[in-house]
Amino acid sequence: MVAVLENSYKAHKHTLDNFIVNYDTLGEPFGNQDRNSLRLFQLGDKIINVKSFKVPNIFNQVAYRFFRKSKAQRSFEYANKLIELGIGTPQPIAYYEFPTVALFKKSFYVSEQLEVDYTYRDLTRDFTIPKHEEMLRAFTKFTYTLHENNILFLDHSPGNTLIKVTGTTFDFYLVDLNRMEFKPLDFDTRLKNFARLTVHKSMVEIMSDEYAKCIGKPYQQVFDLMWQYTSEFQEKFQRKKRLKKKLKFWKK
Repeated sequence: MVAVLENSYKAHKHTLDNFIVNYDTLGEPFGNQDRNSLRLFQLGDKIINVKSFKVPNIFNQVAYRFFRKSKAQRSFEYANKLIELGIGTPQPIAYYEFPTVALFKKSFYVSEQLEVDYTYRDLTRDFTIPKHEEMLRAFTKFTYTLHENNILFLDHSPGNTLIKVTGTTFDFYLVDLNRMEFKPLDFDTRLKNFARLTVHKSMVEIMSDEYAKCIGKPYQQVFDLMWQYTSEFQEKFQRKKRLKKKLKFWKK
């Protein structure tokens, strides 16, 4: 077992090790368990979130063992980098890996659990949320801040931004961090980064308006490109969905 802990949590190593080794029998399941498993644990006066990544396929077991950083390690390192840049994300605590001599097996990412009011997905499902438009505009400014800091969040999708409301201010926190790039972003790349966020044209119109103000470009230019990328992504997504349905039918 390989364990890397934040300095402030090293005193809790024995307890954290126990959570990881007995992950399947301890803790409380949290959120969607389809792709990777999440569990909550009590650590002193804090609730911590432990994400268990599935054992990768055989090719990636070799790649992660020798050539690439694991999803857990990337999540931990990217979280620390975001915090250095002033971008919200739950406080990273540790990552754990279980390699063998020749292969890479399970890995875990540990962070503090955040109590929040919404995720971005809530904005796509409930237009009656108080200050819905203000929140959406603030989210767009937040995304612009990511871009200005040379952050390309490749999993910029509805469930991966948490929103905390405090009076008239909105704070945003990124989760599911293992796919990010840090590089200067051109105009097209910035707008393509919005493609996975919503199917609603009205939301794209608002985000386009706000992003145009941030970047100093004409609204129509921003909207046309943002909506083009959104439409292309949705068409591709629906095609994949239909194909999966057909494959499931033939398997029956």
